[in-house]
Amino acid sequence: MVYFQVIIPIALALIALVVQSNRIRPWLVPIAGVFHFCLTLWLLFDPEQCYVNSWLILDPVGKIILFNVSLLYLICSFYAAGYLQYRQERQNKIFVACLAAFIGIFSMVCWSHNLGVMWISIEGTTLITAPLIYFNKSKKSIEATWKYLIVGSVGIALALLGTFFLAYSSLVGGADASMDFYYLLENGATLNKSWLQAAFILLLIGYGTKMGLAPMHTWKPDAYGEAPGIVGALLSGGVTSGAFLAITRIWQICNVAGETEFTSKILMGIGLFSMLTASIFMMNQRDFKRMLAYSSVEHMGILILGLSVGTTALFATFFHVIASTLTKGMLFLSSGNIHRAYASKNTRQVTGAIRRLPISGTLFLIGFLAITGTPPFAPFVSEFMILTNAFTAGHLVAGSLYILFMLIVFMGMGITVVKVVYGEAPEDAMDTPYHEGIMTTMPLVLFLLMILILGIAIPTPLTQLINEAVSFMEKPF
Repeated sequence: MVYFQVIIPIALALIALVVQSNRIRPWLVPIAGVFHFCLTLWLLFDPEQCYVNSWLILDPVGKIILFNVSLLYLICSFYAAGYLQYRQERQNKIFVACLAAFIGIFSMVCWSHNLGVMWISIEGTTLITAPLIYFNKSKKSIEATWKYLIVGSVGIALALLGTFFLAYSSLVGGADASMDFYYLLENGATLNKSWLQAAFILLLIGYGTKMGLAPMHTWKPDAYGEAPGIVGALLSGGVTSGAFLAITRIWQICNVAGETEFTSKILMGIGLFSMLTASIFMMNQRDFKRMLAYSSVEHMGILILGLSVGTTALFATFFHVIASTLTKGMLFLSSGNIHRAYASKNTRQVTGAIRRLPISGTLFLIGFLAITGTPPFAPFVSEFMILTNAFTAGHLVAGSLYILFMLIVFMGMGITVVKVVYGEAPEDAMDTPYHEGIMTTMPLVLFLLMILILGIAIPTPLTQLINEAVSFMEKPF
């Protein structure tokens, strides 16, 4: 099954390079999205298909991440077809090929049970998404692309070094030098503590760079700010989810090795620092797409903070992966529509969006309320559960700072959002021909419906899926 999830999108990417029509080519992306999501659902209901060999296993945690990103990609794929119809001035051959190939390469991240294969797969997602950032072909977009590649490459190099350290900790401990995930879990008690701790720090910095944790987040504001909205959605909900999966792998190995206290302190510190950094840079932010980048930094910090609390907060953490991904999907796509309509991202030129684009402007406002933890949306549920678990576990200072930083984020983000959606359109605003269409608005509505449903009641199948992932993470091996 894994081969179909990888081969079909890549095959469609190759077809995109051959198809000559700029109008027909974008429809290959929804085809890839539908195929991949159907295969993902098949895997969720047929566990026997989730094992290929010791290197390729779709475990319960991998299922959560794969389902999350496959759903995001499915909805965004239809938006992509609509969006590219407005961008006929751009040749979209490379853009469509990279979009189609992305979900195939990402599948390998979720299936990889060899940490070396996972490293290769995550690096593959970096390389395949870089051309997407450069789609607008401006001076700023090429700068953002190079920053994304250079900073990401430094991070992934540190992650490779950490992977070697992890294998060496097994060798020093008296076992075989292995990158096999299950082997490291089963022999966790024998791992050399010094090498394991060094490996954890390097892997956290390396994959934390891919997540956009502060202070390794420097690529995010530029990449998210200059890339099309759909690319921002896939970066913030896709690439970062893969990096988070990698961090959960090393966290689980450290827990089995008895290093829970060591990892928890570091994770809690970097999680809170990411939230603090995001809250500072969101204040008086005039570029609303860069604002979304800092919002992503904040939510990566929330995920890491949830992981630091321990196994009691795992359900909330995994649920927040899904809740934040769907909400950011709505925010990035609606911001992309607003950007197209005004040909600007600056709040000095972008005001009154709710009048000019009633659907996108309204959903951008609702997305802000949802992502900042306002009920009854899904992020409120996950963020509240993480906070409750932090206080229950005795992390009173961390819980209090969590509330403080979220309050600052709400105020800072709210100022920017209100400027964008309300007021009168400025007289010197560019009169672009863009108008809202079904393909560029229905995906936003779908995101809204899902975060609203998840905020009211988590469906039983999803609850079972998350509980399986939690049980797997708690397994003593």
